[in-house]
Amino acid sequence: MFRKLDAKIYASPQIGVDDIAEAKALGVALIVNNRPEGESDDQTDGATIEAAARAAGLDYCAIPITHAGFSASQVDAMRRALDGAGDASVLAYCRSGTRSTFLWALAEASAGRSPDEIEACARGAGYDVSSMRAQLDMLSARTA
Repeated sequence: MFRKLDAKIYASPQIGVDDIAEAKALGVALIVNNRPEGESDDQTDGATIEAAARAAGLDYCAIPITHAGFSASQVDAMRRALDGAGDASVLAYCRSGTRSTFLWALAEASAGRSPDEIEACARGAGYDVSSMRAQLDMLSARTA
C-alpha cells in the first residue's frame, strides 16, 4: 500500500489506524495527512490518525490539499515537514496518494532537486507527475 518515492518518503492512499504499525516498522517518524477532512464518508478522520500516530511515537501534521490545487504555503509547509523529519522516513497520504506525490514533487523542486529525478522517482512508485513538469522546472530553476 505504501509506495516509496525516494529513500525518505512514502506516498499512500488513505490510511487507517491499523497502518500505523507498518509505517513505524518501515522507519517512518512523521505522517503527513494531505486529505481535507470530510472529503468522503469512508475516510478515517485526521484526529484519529493523529492520536494513533502519536501513541506509536510518530509525529503527525496535516497539510490538506483540495482539488483546487497547490499553494506556495502548502509547498513550503511540506518542505518544512520533510526537513524537520531529518533522516527519518515520512509517510504522506491522501485519497489515492497522487496529491501527496504532487506536493512532495513541488517541495523537492522548490529545494532545487532535478525535475528529471523527481519525475523518475514518482514514475518508479507508479505516479505520473508529468502534468506539472512546467511548475517543477520553474521551482527548481529558482534555486539554481
